[in-house]
Amino acid sequence: MSITSIISAIGNNSSIYPLLVRDCGIEVPTKVYLTYQENKNDKEIQKLATRERFLDEYIGSGIWLGAIPLLDAITNKIIKKSGFNPNINLKLLKEEDAQGLEYNIKKFEKIAPDAVKDLIKLRDAKAKKTYQMLLGTKFLASTIIPIAMIGFILPKLIFASSAKKIEELRKAKQNNQNQTTQTENNLNKTAQKSSKTSFTGNIMSTLANFSTKEKMEVIDGGYAFGRIVTARKGPDGNRNEAKDIAFKMAGMMYLNYVAPEQIEKGMNIFTQKAFKLNTNLDPLILADKNFIEEIKSGKLLLPKSDNAKDLLDFVDNNPKSLFVKYANKFEKIKMLNENIRDPRAYIDIKKLAQFKNDIEEFAKSTKASQSVEKLAKRAKGIKTFNILANVGLSSFLLAYCLPKAQFAFRRLVTGSELEPGIVNANMKNKNNLY
Repeated sequence: MSITSIISAIGNNSSIYPLLVRDCGIEVPTKVYLTYQENKNDKEIQKLATRERFLDEYIGSGIWLGAIPLLDAITNKIIKKSGFNPNINLKLLKEEDAQGLEYNIKKFEKIAPDAVKDLIKLRDAKAKKTYQMLLGTKFLASTIIPIAMIGFILPKLIFASSAKKIEELRKAKQNNQNQTTQTENNLNKTAQKSSKTSFTGNIMSTLANFSTKEKMEVIDGGYAFGRIVTARKGPDGNRNEAKDIAFKMAGMMYLNYVAPEQIEKGMNIFTQKAFKLNTNLDPLILADKNFIEEIKSGKLLLPKSDNAKDLLDFVDNNPKSLFVKYANKFEKIKMLNENIRDPRAYIDIKKLAQFKNDIEEFAKSTKASQSVEKLAKRAKGIKTFNILANVGLSSFLLAYCLPKAQFAFRRLVTGSELEPGIVNANMKNKNNLY
């Protein structure tokens, strides 16, 4: 894979690749280290808190990244055995301008007969209802199971493991009566400070066809809820760990799913104003010599308008054009092969139209340039910088700034920088570790 392909992948905020880079490459190891540093004033709590964070982050990430494709593969096999093709988008059941179940059957019956056979099955009302139920079950399985595992089961297992470690350490302490009582004093102070603080059908078609990234968003929302519900209470009934987790998860959801797209839009706007250059296109397109040559020669083919019929007719009539090639590459459309669009796939017309407009705008901007190659190279360089800056900034906010903000929030709520869940777990036992 080329450097440009890698940059393209991590710059696509509609895919899971930026999440992989931020989560596994930067966020998780940084959070483990910061947890270790934040609890440095108490060596025993430091050890337990770091252990919990390590297990939680790495096991959770493994489930988060692996469960969706695994469960999708299993449910797809079940759907196929039931006689349906899981690739049919339920949005096609509602007829729209230039696409829909009947429209696509009629248009593709001769050029894609096998795919059309899959669509024809859904003409039957009973079959349609069964297929909707199967896709709904697929969505629920690929979201609820990971949510249960990450949000409820995993924290309980980790808490139980920590409780066991605490008991082992408590017994070891009891066997050495001369050992220092400094940690007990620290926890007593923490408990005193904590007690003084007081804080008070269309849907189915949308859900069933969620992308992997969208399912991850759902899982993270459910995971956040599960972690708050399962958070450990103190002996005085305080919910300090729940507050700590709620703050962290709210920040994580924003910085993982919202902020990168906002940063991308902001950088594109800044670039356009500062350099008078459109950088909405992916580096792969800007690096394509055929794309540059077609612009220079005036042979670049694009749909004549943003109208749904014009867009889809262009795709179907010009399947080997660069527009169709990259629209398929970046999942604006789905092709069965190099000549035929998949009639079972639903096309988001707004996204396809925006893609066409971005290409058209860049092509127009080259007319005032003496060298299309230099302009494309410059645009690619700026776009690459924007992508790397976006990943770097969002990762810094997520991996460093958010934990620091969480620790500050923790000190405000509990009066201590120590992990509230571990503190609560220890305080519950009268003959505690300390």
